[in-house]
Amino acid sequence: MIHSFGSDNHSGVAPEIMEAISKANTGFSIAYGQDDFTLKAQEIFKKMFGKDSSVFFVFNGTGANILALKAMTNSHNSILCPETAHINVDECGAPEKLTGCKLIPLPQKDGKVTCDTVKKELKGFGFQHHSQPKVLSISQPTELGTLYTKEEISSLAQLMHSVDGYLHIDGSRISNASAALGMKIEEFTKDCGADALSFGGTKNGMMIGEAVLFFKKELAQNFMYIRKQAAQLYSKNRFIAAQFVAFLNNDLNIRLATHSNDMAKYLEKSLSGIKEVKITRPVQTNAVFAILPREIASRLNEKHYFYVWDEFSGEVRWMCSFNTTKKDIDLFVSDLKDIINSIDNL
Repeated sequence: MIHSFGSDNHSGVAPEIMEAISKANTGFSIAYGQDDFTLKAQEIFKKMFGKDSSVFFVFNGTGANILALKAMTNSHNSILCPETAHINVDECGAPEKLTGCKLIPLPQKDGKVTCDTVKKELKGFGFQHHSQPKVLSISQPTELGTLYTKEEISSLAQLMHSVDGYLHIDGSRISNASAALGMKIEEFTKDCGADALSFGGTKNGMMIGEAVLFFKKELAQNFMYIRKQAAQLYSKNRFIAAQFVAFLNNDLNIRLATHSNDMAKYLEKSLSGIKEVKITRPVQTNAVFAILPREIASRLNEKHYFYVWDEFSGEVRWMCSFNTTKKDIDLFVSDLKDIINSIDNL
């Protein structure tokens, strides 16, 4: 398959991660997270986020999000999120099914919500006919590739805490946010008052596995049972943990994310001057959103796979990965120009 701009999930596994899996594949280890690799990975996370943080490993991002939210809620609660949130758009109703909570999508701009938009739904407390707001879930970076500032996250956390609520961060591309902001991950998550974090790796060179982090011990109290009931406890967890050990060693995660971010910037620059292409969102991480004529998009998609993000407007999404190269992008742009010229010459 020619290089795909459809998703950073379409990429393979980073060589360093594959090597870590291979090295873990020797001898015997106690199952279900009692192995030395899991203990080492937990130690690394605790060094990052503090000894009072709790870390659990799961198979995938949807599992991480749903179970983190379940640990923070009762079924009579509601979960607030941007209307573009992955939990609202791309998890097939699983958050509502497995938590029992009502999702309340909020108006957003470039994937971000503000305190003002959140405040409008912080209502009905103590009224038995109304789902009780408990969690605000945001993504960093957002599903549109944009970033919250530290100050924005702190303000949202303070707002939720003021009503005895929680802030959850979907960090499926959290390393891309760290690389773009030039900050350690803990600086714009835990240090800003976030209560839980879904820490992603598979969109940034890992094969399988995500981490769920809680920054309040009471939230983690029953999580091992919640994880087991949801079939997210992996017996051979050493193969997830070994990846995270390599991923977080010597900032491999940041180096991989920096490259994919840089490739998105290179793509944006390479598209400048092509009047048929309109960039629609700020390019802050590894995603480029654009609108181009449908015939051009359709023909280009035959050569380079990508998603039509919005069927109504024709907006498309081009994702760059840890293994995207300038050569891949040059070919993509060259093919785009050839398609435009062929249409112009009809």
